[in-house]
Amino acid sequence: MKEFDYYIFIDYSENLVGYNIIEREKIKELLPKIQRFRHYKESWHKKIYLNHIKNTINRDGIKNYFEKIRIISVRKNIELFAEVLEFIKKHDKCIIFISVDDFQYRSFRKLAQVVNDKTQVIQESQLKVGSVEYQLSLVIDNLLNIERRTNV
Repeated sequence: MKEFDYYIFIDYSENLVGYNIIEREKIKELLPKIQRFRHYKESWHKKIYLNHIKNTINRDGIKNYFEKIRIISVRKNIELFAEVLEFIKKHDKCIIFISVDDFQYRSFRKLAQVVNDKTQVIQESQLKVGSVEYQLSLVIDNLLNIERRTNV
């Protein structure tokens, strides 16, 4: 597995878009705490699953491992992309891994490569199930679904 300095995950859930950024050094400590995370769509008892994950996030301080987490309305996705690009630009000496929701992959990849050629951008669907990157992507997936369900 190629080592990156930062990992960024961008995801969508209906009317929300969000991202999280984690530094490589914090991943080993976080992984055992998110081992039971899975995609919301795969859950049989969605409400129970989200309550369990929400409790885990709060109890284990999952959000504290991330450099930044942001969830906003999908109408403001340009603002979100600008924040991520700003982060990439500030960390131009770093090697950065970005996973982007398939829907926005093509346009975001082009923007990111212009800002920093050390950035690797892949589609969310290309993440290998069970990989570290896949497991980390589940954090923003679950946070988006928790937020979406809370606002219903």
